Amino acid sequence: MAAILTDLKKTVIAGLILAVGLFILYYAQQGYSGDQFGVFFFRWLHVLSGVMWIGLLWYFNFVQIPNMPKIPDEQKPAIGKVIAPAALWWFRWGAMGTIVTGLIVAMLNGYLVDALTLSVGGGVAKHTAIGIGMWLGIIMWFNVWFVIWPNQKRALGIVEASAEEKAKSARTAMLFSRTNTLLSFPMLFAMVSAQNIY
Repeated sequence: MAAILTDLKKTVIAGLILAVGLFILYYAQQGYSGDQFGVFFFRWLHVLSGVMWIGLLWYFNFVQIPNMPKIPDEQKPAIGKVIAPAALWWFRWGAMGTIVTGLIVAMLNGYLVDALTLSVGGGVAKHTAIGIGMWLGIIMWFNVWFVIWPNQKRALGIVEASAEEKAKSARTAMLFSRTNTLLSFPMLFAMVSAQNIY
């Protein structure tokens, strides 16, 4: 077991094999409905991507940013040159995966337009709730790709920038990351409420 758990790739593969095992169990008990399973599969990918995205968002805001002042200056390059770029890669692609799979789930379930228009014109309240969550998620995704990442590239020295530009970019990235943290709470409330209280 240690051979699996000490290698991230092997750990992920083992987790996926267990998930396939659960699919086989489902298939043995329920039979297979392609339409039903397709919607489930994209919802599962949506949740996986969302956990990666929001998990890293909260890591940055609850762990990394508040603790950076406590790290001695000579150790900070390890964060800026190694950990932050890797975390930002997963953060960006977690955001992209969440948005793409969420839109696919809405399309497969037939409520994409109703949700994106917030059920204007007397739609279903559930679709209004999920639509609010979708729009908050889209705003957050936009912030990640078009504000946070470009500014982080300057702040971390991935692209050339003066010391003044780096400081300004670091602050902008932090403020938009905090904006996304703020939006994550109502976004998750809207998403979960659409599935549970409407």
